[in-house]
Amino acid sequence: MQQLEQLTREAQALARGEVVAGTDEAEVARQLQICNACRYCEGFCAVFPAMTRRLEFSVTDVHYLANLCHNCGACLHACQYAPPHEFAVNIPQAMAKVRLRTYTDFAWPKAFGKLYQRNGLTLALATAGALTFFLLLTLWLKDTLWRVPSTADFYAIFPHNLLVAMFAPVFLYAVLALWRGVRSFWSSVTPGQDYPAPQLQALRGAAAAEATHDVLRLKYLDGGHGEGCNNEDDAWTRRRRVYHHLTFYGFLLCFAATSVATLYHYLWGWVAPYDLPSLPKLLGTVGGVSLLIGAAGLFHLSLRRHPLHGDAAQKPMDRGFIALLFFTSLTGLALWGARGTAALPSMLALHLGCVMALFLTLPYGKFAHGIFRGAALFKWALEKRLPSKLKIGED
Repeated sequence: MQQLEQLTREAQALARGEVVAGTDEAEVARQLQICNACRYCEGFCAVFPAMTRRLEFSVTDVHYLANLCHNCGACLHACQYAPPHEFAVNIPQAMAKVRLRTYTDFAWPKAFGKLYQRNGLTLALATAGALTFFLLLTLWLKDTLWRVPSTADFYAIFPHNLLVAMFAPVFLYAVLALWRGVRSFWSSVTPGQDYPAPQLQALRGAAAAEATHDVLRLKYLDGGHGEGCNNEDDAWTRRRRVYHHLTFYGFLLCFAATSVATLYHYLWGWVAPYDLPSLPKLLGTVGGVSLLIGAAGLFHLSLRRHPLHGDAAQKPMDRGFIALLFFTSLTGLALWGARGTAALPSMLALHLGCVMALFLTLPYGKFAHGIFRGAALFKWALEKRLPSKLKIGED
């Protein structure tokens, strides 16, 4: 009974935006109080100037600042109060734990939020394996598993309407789940309740442009000084930013290739597969190679990352997402090489299994951090254009 009452009190406190002692949010608030007194890292990234606009930190403040953090590691190595100091200030690690809480709490449907805390790598590979097995079984029952196709047409193996029926619901669900999740997050942390609506509206355009610019440049993966991030030690490296760029833009190019191919099919009746130098093939090839290199690089850095730079409990989730990106790009490129051979049907099944697993797990894996971080960057771009409440109080 006492435990139930304690949980009830904590839930009520969280609903009021109060930080509950002993939680990850309370630990971040404690460390930020120390940072606010020191301010040595004020120029490192957006977290610290946003922090200085507050004297106390509510749950919503902590959730916002945690998603604004890019986990570059610079503040950890610059901090005089970092472990083994008794203050034990480790902003990257504390923020990472809270970010996982935000993904879980704002997930849609809410019950699926627990998927963030499962063994992501095993779940991702198991999902891809199960879907691939189902497709291979379908080909085997049709006696087309090892048959050399008479043409290179993928739709001769899996009909176009069947692929649309499988992938469209998965894609639309992923988009809906991500949108509902980030909308809930934004409603929780959105700024400006105390500012006139016309003033906010006038600033939204410029704030959105700045946030988009920062997202596309991955601005805050430069360590705050342009030298790069930290990974396995206190040495700067640009590799994290380079691999993130390759992964980010590789994914966008692959998505653009699929979008252009869809237009080709429905507007002009040009049926896949496409050959070079067609636009879908160019976009897909460049995007696939970029994604392959970027995902492999990020996985390598993840294996070497210093344990103080993040939350060890999230590594399976991170690596599961990276693994699906890697195998999606690898099987996509291999599919091109398998055209005209008996390996084409099974390779197509493997690629489709990886793609479906990627989009099924998209709303409940590391991909969500980019969406939440984009919302946090937009809030910061908007917030810094508004008068500081601290200054108003001082006047």
